[in-house]
Amino acid sequence: MSVFHDVRFPLSIGLHARGGPERRTEIVTLASGAEERNSPWAHSRRRWDAAPGVRSRDDLAELIAFFEARRGRLHAFRFTDPMDHASCLPSAQPSALDQALGEGDGERTAFDLVKRYGTGDSAWLRPITRPVAESVMAAVDGVVTPVTVSGGQIVFAEPPPSGVPVTAGFRFDCPARFDADRLELSAEHFAAAAPSVPLVEVRE
Repeated sequence: MSVFHDVRFPLSIGLHARGGPERRTEIVTLASGAEERNSPWAHSRRRWDAAPGVRSRDDLAELIAFFEARRGRLHAFRFTDPMDHASCLPSAQPSALDQALGEGDGERTAFDLVKRYGTGDSAWLRPITRPVAESVMAAVDGVVTPVTVSGGQIVFAEPPPSGVPVTAGFRFDCPARFDADRLELSAEHFAAAAPSVPLVEVRE
């Protein structure tokens, strides 16, 4: 049975990965030539190729060990997306004011972590299920307030007052898995190479 292994893909390899988000769009062309477009996915999914990070025989050994411990595609793990792993812009540091999580109602103590992409009605809210716990900070009405982290939620000791904005900042990983049950590797003339190390985000 597959399970989630709460371990991180080797950073020295993963930070050189290439890839990004994908979506699925179904397009039907009508007899008039007009199009109808629809997406069956509520959320995007990310894919990466970690091969660019394999640069030495030690990298090969570390990758093989990680692959074997995950049993290939069987078990998911944490992956730090080199292009998108924080609640803020890459040039900034996370702040407790980065992302709006909602408003207090005087009773609720737990709030889901999300990252907002875009603005207005077209904005997409991405659920964050694997925050880096020690990086999470939160604020109630702009005042930094202690929280505990439970999965993809923050939990306050006391419920925020009704109508008061709750915000948070954090770093995060993606739940991911290998997208192949076979690695093609080579080590020649003291160099190392991996034509492809495909990884894919796991929806939870």
